[in-house]
Parts: sequence; C-alpha cells; structure tokens
Amino acid sequence: MRCAAEAIAVLACVLSPAIVCADEFEPLFDGRTFSGWEGNLDSFRIEDGAIVGGTLKKAIPRNEFLCTNESFGDFELRLKFKVLGKGANAGVQIRTERIPNHHEVRGYQADLGDGYWGSLYDESRRNKILAAADPKLIAAVLKPDDWNDYTIRCEGPRIQLWINGRQTIDYTEKDDKIARSGVIAVQIHGGPPSEAWYKDLRVQKL
Repeated sequence: MRCAAEAIAVLACVLSPAIVCADEFEPLFDGRTFSGWEGNLDSFRIEDGAIVGGTLKKAIPRNEFLCTNESFGDFELRLKFKVLGKGANAGVQIRTERIPNHHEVRGYQADLGDGYWGSLYDESRRNKILAAADPKLIAAVLKPDDWNDYTIRCEGPRIQLWINGRQTIDYTEKDDKIARSGVIAVQIHGGPPSEAWYKDLRVQKL
C-alpha cells in the first residue's frame, strides 16, 4: 500500500502544476544561524529553532525586516508563523528590495495582524492593501497566538496566499512595471510590545 500511495503522490505532482511536492523544497533558514540573511540583529533573534522579531518587553520603535541575501522570482514559500502581543502586526515580504540607506523595504507583503491576516499589502510602494482576505474565512482558520501555516506562491503576475490550507488571496498584478523578483523577508512592525515568530521556512523555485 505504501508503494501505491507514493506512486499516486508522484503522479499528482506531475499532473497538477498547483501541487508542489514537499521533498522538492529547500530550507531558507537552518534554525540555528542567520546564514543567508541580513538585517538589524538587534531586532531579531533565534529561539527554539525560530526567527523571532521584536519583544514583549518594550515598544517596537520602527518597522524592521530580516531579508534573504538571495533573490527569488517564481516560487512557492512555506513557513509557520505566530504573532504575539496586543495590536501586533507583522508580515512576510516577497519580490522585495531594500530601500538604499533606509531600514524599510519596498515590495509585496503577505500580511499578518488583526484586520490584515492573509491579505496582500504593497509595502513602501503603493502603500495599500492590494487584495483583502475575507474576515469570516480568517476567523474560521486562524489559530491566534499559536503556530499557523502560511503558503505563498508567486508565478508570473499571479500571487496566491493560503493560511492553514485555506486560500485567502488570488491576486494578479496588472502593472507590468512592477518587479517580479526580489528578496524574501520577515517583518516585525513598529508599535506596541510584540513578537513575530517564523520557522520551517522552505522554498521551491518554479
């Protein structure tokens, strides 16, 4: 039965471009060091195999981003997240670039935080929500203050987001001038004492 199940899984990966096989993913974070990443390490630490941005002990003075050194174009990213603290906000940047001589970045953000969970925001560029998740869907699938799964898929102009296996966004970019490659980053948003935890970051180039 095991051989049959494996054969079915392989066939599904071959027949459906929307399915990416788990063993084709590569880790983005080794769980121990910041190798392959850059950012303000006063704002980020590693704890229990996770990247942790911010602190519950004091206010967060400004937005901070930990970015990959490598750029990605078409890809699927999978990770786990949890966000702690009243009024906390965070996100995962994709197809993003550092703003020169600045702490900010410019690009798409798979958003995290009350009122923003599972939505797609345009950070420091158009500065608006490009596509908003359905609040009823988020209420049904999100596990507050606990680990959740985020899947982010970028392919050509199309960006899709899933939280805990439920799709929250299917967005197609209509502006051909918007970059279709860039770094991946994790954010802690400026504001009240809060923490954003990220672990098991894996990526598959498409």
